[in-house]
Amino acid sequence: MTRYALNLPVDLKREAEEIAQKQGVSLNQFIMWSVSEKVATMRNQLDDPKFPLITYVRGSASDYAMPVIRGTRVRVQTVAVDIKQGLTPEEIAAEYELDVRKIAEAQAFYKAHQSEIDENIRYENDLAEQHEKEFKKAQGGKHGKTKIAS
Repeated sequence: MTRYALNLPVDLKREAEEIAQKQGVSLNQFIMWSVSEKVATMRNQLDDPKFPLITYVRGSASDYAMPVIRGTRVRVQTVAVDIKQGLTPEEIAAEYELDVRKIAEAQAFYKAHQSEIDENIRYENDLAEQHEKEFKKAQGGKHGKTKIAS
């Protein structure tokens, strides 16, 4: 292991020592642990630096990271589907109350990452079809029709 002299501000060192003590580790172990976590986080960062208005977020129920317009939960794939359905970037921007530049960047991001996004669109469409079939099958033995709320 390589030794490295580290100059920490006094207050930061004191806080780090307190946390390390609470964790039952030495200050050196705590610093190594902290740096390791940061390196792992940076290594796993998915953002494409060519598209600063787009970021990836992970859903709470899955490990899948989806690209969204930064500062919103509007998915790039939503913009792609809207464009495929004939909406203009201006119409989409108005729909989500966003600057048209963000929609344009989402559109450019889609073109650069089309296979990844198209694969997820297909997956979600297949999943929706499967759920619809299961719902119809479950309703098959009952009298009358049940409408699914949209």
